[in-house]
Amino acid sequence: MTTRYDPRARNVLGGELKPCSTEPITGYFRNGCCETDHNDFGMHTVCAVMTAEFLAFSRSVGNDLSTPVPDAMFPGLKPGDRWCLCAPRWKEALDAGAAPKVVLEATHEETLAIVPLGVLKDHAVEA
Repeated sequence: MTTRYDPRARNVLGGELKPCSTEPITGYFRNGCCETDHNDFGMHTVCAVMTAEFLAFSRSVGNDLSTPVPDAMFPGLKPGDRWCLCAPRWKEALDAGAAPKVVLEATHEETLAIVPLGVLKDHAVEA
């Protein structure tokens, strides 16, 4: 069961924020949800489904999400994994043509400060 940091958190559709992934465990708070607060300078709010293209893009801009980092309890990601991405990084990938699909129900409403809902809907995948 996922323990929410903020039970009042809403998704980009205005509903209850759903969990993104517990296998691997994701989120700024490592609780499976793309929740955020004032300490989350990266804004880890986009629940994205990893693709080989996005993982290669992320590595190319200095954030290798594929390589495990055991000391940080990070398993490394593979295509198909769901992960809470930083909204600015997702937008950067979008601009580069490498944005992964998004789970709207698990994407925090704060994302809308960076990416319009229509753009997110264009990249949506079923929860």
